Amino acid sequence: MPELAQEKLHSIDDIYNLKDGKRAELIDGHIYYISPPNTNHQRILNFINTEINIYIRNNSGNCEVFPAPFSVFLFADNSKYFEPDISVICDKNKQ
Repeated sequence: MPELAQEKLHSIDDIYNLKDGKRAELIDGHIYYISPPNTNHQRILNFINTEINIYIRNNSGNCEVFPAPFSVFLFADNSKYFEPDISVICDKNKQ
């Protein structure tokens, strides 16, 4: 009986070695490619980013807002890598 092909699991090195202009996220060893955003998406992102910044400023918040592209690692082992549209960072040790 032939063996089943082993599924290749990817690492953060595979993300770093993507061709210029390619974007992807890494979740549990799987790469998920991201399409470039369109103009309407960017308009909405800009509006939401601005509103969050205004809210933080008006409420004397200590958080910072970062629009994409911005790398986010949720675990110390780099097994999950994301590029969310907007990141709000409130813990200065997490930057």
